[in-house]
Amino acid sequence: VQLQASGGGLVQAGGSLRLSCAGSGRTFSNSALGWFRHPPGKDREFVAGISWGPLRTSYADSVKGRFAISRDNAKNTVYLQMNSLKPEDTAVYYCAARLSPSAMTYTMAYNYWGQGTQVTVSS
Repeated sequence: VQLQASGGGLVQAGGSLRLSCAGSGRTFSNSALGWFRHPPGKDREFVAGISWGPLRTSYADSVKGRFAISRDNAKNTVYLQMNSLKPEDTAVYYCAARLSPSAMTYTMAYNYWGQGTQVTVSS
């Protein structure tokens, strides 16, 4: 399975970005999907997750109300809509897929990872 993330860039505080992550080599059937980020000088952290089947989403407290995760199973793609961006959202963002339908918040639960896309929010 290969995951290709895109959509990162430089944006001013208060702006928006939409990240996409397309999967190839395997469908996302029965797979939970997630977004993580790696801020400079910090550990990789959970951002958002979405389950397979009955859609359930989960978010880190720091992004609740500002970010939205969604998936298009027909396109084998997961998205992260990021609004009201803050400088502290600056990080490399990674998408991940899990060989299980339930989304989890820790990195070890995910089997496949994208290459990361840089998001920089200027103040």
